[in-house]
Amino acid sequence: MIQADLSDKVTVITGASSGMGAAMARRFAACGSRVVLAARRFERLEALADEITRAGGTALAVRCDVSQWTQVESLVAQSLDRFGQIDVMINNAGFGYLRSLAKSPVERIDSQIDVNFKGVCYGCKAVLNHMIQRRSGHIINTGSVGSMRHYPTLAVYVGAKHAVLGFSRSLYEEVREHGIRVNVLCPGAVNTEFLQVAGFRDIPWPADGMIQATDIAELALACVALPPNIQIDTVILWPTCQVT
Repeated sequence: MIQADLSDKVTVITGASSGMGAAMARRFAACGSRVVLAARRFERLEALADEITRAGGTALAVRCDVSQWTQVESLVAQSLDRFGQIDVMINNAGFGYLRSLAKSPVERIDSQIDVNFKGVCYGCKAVLNHMIQRRSGHIINTGSVGSMRHYPTLAVYVGAKHAVLGFSRSLYEEVREHGIRVNVLCPGAVNTEFLQVAGFRDIPWPADGMIQATDIAELALACVALPPNIQIDTVILWPTCQVT
């Protein structure tokens, strides 16, 4: 496991109510970072914040729908009011919807673009002025193997994740002179509720053979723990049980 001291850091994580976001919150808090947990399911956030606090960490739960700019802006404002700084922004919130485009309701098209792509844009924009002023910061955006592959019945999700990758690479070129790094984590099948929520009925991979949420948390920590003169562009993770 990565050894890192984040006791001087503040980390904001969207999509923190379950899965990869919750795993990243636990891992970063265990390394000493004060963590801000953001998601729509506030009851889950409160339970996670209590768990982290009981373990000796510091956590703030904030209800936030990342598809709404005013709520993301408020998330960052509340984080700064509470802790005075944001060192790491992890834009992790996302979901997929398994359906052909012809049969997809327009509302589902909009929501996938709004959460998976616009939510990442909003999260980055909300913290950038603060990070630029401090000449320091780390942004981690959650992509997918769908960021560079194509998958039928997931066209909108794949399109949004392609956009996340292109956006993140372009953003890094805008902000690297200010000491800000931007990473994109692109996992394959992860053992979280994502697949069930997306509508997969028959999951072809064994749960213990897939990438685990804790694996993603360890990778995110590794990105942050690197010396500040090193930038990881994009990381693609495949479980060995999944055809690449």
